[in-house]
Amino acid sequence: MTPPKAKQIPHVMTLHGDTRTDNYAWLRDDRREDQQVLAHLNAENDFCLQQLKPQQALQAQLLTEIVERIPARDHSVPYVKSGYRYQSRYEEGNEYTLYTRQPADTVTPEVWETLLDGNQRAADSEFYTLGGVAISPDNQTMAVAEDFLSRRVYAIRLRNLNSGEWYPEVLEGVSSSMAWSGDSQTLYYVLKDKQTLLPYQVWRHTPGTPQQQDQLVYEEQDDTFYVGLDKTTSEQFVAIVLGSSTTSEVMLLDAQQADAQPQRFSARRKDHEYSVDHYQGEFYIRSNRDGKNFALYRSAEANEHQWQTVIPARDDIVLEDFSLFRDWLVVEERQRGLVSLRQIHWLSGRSCTIAFDDPAYVTWIGYNPSPETSKLRYGYSSMTTPDTLYELDLDSGERQILKQTEVKGFDGSLYRSEHHWITMRDGVEVPVSLVYRRDCYQPGTNPLLVYGYGSYGSSMDADFSASRLSLLDRGFVYALTHIRGGGEMGQRWYDDGRLLNKMNTFHDFIDITDALVARQYGDAQKLYAMGGSAGGLLMGAVINMVPDRFHGVVAQVPFVDVLTTMLDETIPLTTGEYDEWGNPADEQYYHYIRKYSPYDNVVPQSYPHLLVTTGLHDSQVQYWEPAKWVAKLRELKTDNHLLLLHTDMDAGHGGKSGRFKAYEGLVMEYAFLIALATGLLAVPAA
Repeated sequence: MTPPKAKQIPHVMTLHGDTRTDNYAWLRDDRREDQQVLAHLNAENDFCLQQLKPQQALQAQLLTEIVERIPARDHSVPYVKSGYRYQSRYEEGNEYTLYTRQPADTVTPEVWETLLDGNQRAADSEFYTLGGVAISPDNQTMAVAEDFLSRRVYAIRLRNLNSGEWYPEVLEGVSSSMAWSGDSQTLYYVLKDKQTLLPYQVWRHTPGTPQQQDQLVYEEQDDTFYVGLDKTTSEQFVAIVLGSSTTSEVMLLDAQQADAQPQRFSARRKDHEYSVDHYQGEFYIRSNRDGKNFALYRSAEANEHQWQTVIPARDDIVLEDFSLFRDWLVVEERQRGLVSLRQIHWLSGRSCTIAFDDPAYVTWIGYNPSPETSKLRYGYSSMTTPDTLYELDLDSGERQILKQTEVKGFDGSLYRSEHHWITMRDGVEVPVSLVYRRDCYQPGTNPLLVYGYGSYGSSMDADFSASRLSLLDRGFVYALTHIRGGGEMGQRWYDDGRLLNKMNTFHDFIDITDALVARQYGDAQKLYAMGGSAGGLLMGAVINMVPDRFHGVVAQVPFVDVLTTMLDETIPLTTGEYDEWGNPADEQYYHYIRKYSPYDNVVPQSYPHLLVTTGLHDSQVQYWEPAKWVAKLRELKTDNHLLLLHTDMDAGHGGKSGRFKAYEGLVMEYAFLIALATGLLAVPAA
């Protein structure tokens, strides 16, 4: 079977004295209905599946391995809120969650009321995601945000929990963000722009009335900002949270007033990021006004001149999060790339840090619905420790494990994790986390898979993956890079890998790979790379720069046509990305992006074996970007290596939905890598 060859229809674009010709612009169809486009995507799918057909048994084996590690029945640790105990559960064979509750003082603890059965909700759809559940303060009404198409555009439905009946109205075209007023008579929600999908308006809804009668509460005029909703710990305020990549603003609504109008907490100003909570009559503000790594303040009023410092901004420690309790403050802090939790007594000021043993790990403050307690729930995970939920008594120091994710057949002693600092070409030290199976590791001979992201200030922390064991058990060494552009080392780390510093991200990934080979963590002939979304951009840029470095690459939903996308404000999310990549309408940013944009830098040369995935309904990275990229690579590449494109015709950015079904795409990627590493994957004739 010969690879599909896309027709060429030249589309010429000239800006800032630079002319580009896009021969595959015709593959863009915003409505996803063009029969020529769909035929081409289906032809690519047929070719991909035909090339991978010899690995069908391996894919089936991998899926069986992964699914068998997951317990057939699984229940979350219950929590109590407003007089009810809540629990999410999977029963045997379930793809989706059952959301249940019971009275906190029940005399029949074995009896649970099912509020929502995700399996029933998803029964008639290829895709289903429950974006959020919000129970009214009086416990009588449930609002649920659901996505049946994988465009991250939700519909909110409301259910009367006394009668079990659903209200007739459906709130369409919204985000998953919502919050109830204090009297349970009003639901606040966020509407998305139909074209750009930007969340930009806050509306007020009364259950039982049509959406057309809802009241507009706030509209964001700046299309570089996103709009979300939150509720303070005191539950006195609904917070309208406005944010761009580097600037934020909060508007507060009095949750007790039916006709509340938004009150600005602190006016936005460029590069000032802050968040607000409220408890016991005081506001608590996490802000970077006095330092990039954030400080914590408190104040009885919004006026910035009245903010009192609780924790100052520090050069070497990032304040990432905080949680308020009656007698304690708990903070989540990051130092040298690793997160720690610290408890601080309000009255005495006594401070204690929770210690962890693994060389690389991640910890986080869990869901703690009531501040009127001394019990803190927090999570912990490492590359050799499954996700674990702890409960710590902040007063006594007693700690217990509430739950550790069950991974059938897993023995942590068989695996080893490491954390290294590697010096880059510009002298900066960058961390990387490794994990491998001890008895499979032979220095200099193992296949090495290097994973990277490095964008949006997002931290790629060293957590556990049960599915990854299928690679480790076959001898792979897995490297998780913490490259610049991410958030592992704070705001400066992010700044050093965005805008006019973006090349650092790509250089870091290449330099880490080379260093790991030099340290014998992998065979230079068996190097593999993987990244998704902005990490897919990383893959595309790296293989243009060092096309002979990797034997194979997996690019998941890759953002590869950066320049064209960032010049088109009609594409979802473009305007909100200017602080990340720059606006190429500005000549300086245009030429900088032009240097690395993967699609624009494909040239006649030999490329690695490549598996590219996308989803037809992807709202974050439109399907035509990877489709065009693959078409251009087919046109220009000089090798006979595999080049495969797989488009999920029913899914979006996150792939398939469902507890088990979600792994179908992953096992294709794993089988591709394993078959390459073991020489099982046939190369089509030149």
